Amino acid sequence: MKALSPEVSALLDKLYNLRGEDSVILVDMYKQKNKAEETKERTTEEKKELQEKIADLEQLNEALNDQGDKLISVLSGIDRSEYAIVLDRLRIDFNPHVLVERINKSLPRTIDSVTLETKKAAEKLLKVEEEMNTAITTIDELAIRRDAALANQAKLNEYFELALTGSINITRDSITTLLEQFGFSEADQREAAKILMFPEDALLIYDARLREKEKSGKSIIEVIAEAKGAEPVNEAALRMIDDEIPLEISYDVEEETDYEEEIDHSKEAVLELLQQNGLDYLDFSGKDLDYLMEHFEPELIEENIAYVNKIGIHPDLFLKHASLMVDSELEAKFKVLLDVGKEATDIYLNPALLEKYSKEELVDAINDIKNNGMDPKNVPLMAY
Repeated sequence: MKALSPEVSALLDKLYNLRGEDSVILVDMYKQKNKAEETKERTTEEKKELQEKIADLEQLNEALNDQGDKLISVLSGIDRSEYAIVLDRLRIDFNPHVLVERINKSLPRTIDSVTLETKKAAEKLLKVEEEMNTAITTIDELAIRRDAALANQAKLNEYFELALTGSINITRDSITTLLEQFGFSEADQREAAKILMFPEDALLIYDARLREKEKSGKSIIEVIAEAKGAEPVNEAALRMIDDEIPLEISYDVEEETDYEEEIDHSKEAVLELLQQNGLDYLDFSGKDLDYLMEHFEPELIEENIAYVNKIGIHPDLFLKHASLMVDSELEAKFKVLLDVGKEATDIYLNPALLEKYSKEELVDAINDIKNNGMDPKNVPLMAY
């Protein structure tokens, strides 16, 4: 088996990590989310305690002022000489005048200390609330970033599945644009694109070694074939993995010339329409092109492309989601989500939601969220 350079192996290690649940990006997000949730829980409790403390201090301050005034008033009205015999006989050291002086001297300092303590607690409360709000914002932002990361991961896995089966027809720009979202350097983007577009040079060899380590008990060909169901497998590429396993691919040949001409005409119409609307048919999989040929509605397709352009979304939304191009409810479903506060970019990163629901089902899902006491705007689209 062909040897891979350390640089290529390291790059593939990074790419394969990003494909799984242990992706460094997702793991880091989970850590940040856990930390933010711990901070939110801690600060929520601290806020409650500080609010109770401030309330007690304010009550104490009011009592000191009220009772102090009353006590001074009472003591000022007492003439000790009127009770001198009793106080002297019982040896009680009671001098209203002295007590009033002590109260006038000590009470203001005591009240000031309580006021200062209240002020410090209030200042700390502001900091705790700020920390708590930052944690809440972080949790919300991470939910959005996680949606985007999962969408990017799903697209990366699609590219790998196509490459591993020899069916990839993705443009270099599509690959490098995606890898840019993962923070790859331009050099690594170009090298990764080359690996995916020419899988026989390195990808298939690397993947074979990984599968050997997994010891699944199945051949590499079986695993790949199962992953893609009945889709054709690139025979030449797979033979480089295991020359001893023969792979036979059969194709059904349509003998009716008229039918072939009809297919060619339909495909030509689809390709022309895509080109007229600024879309490269090479960016679409054969499966998606077949779907558009089967459900070809040129006016509806042009309307949907025009709408997403109008709201500032790139038409590559339809890549891997060709059914949306002929979805008569596409604009209505977008408006439902936009009306509850979702951003167009957020929807762009979660096109599967538009495929999952009809407009009526989407409205029902949003109503369910509201009935559970949540704001649909703050609920990640993946949770709809």
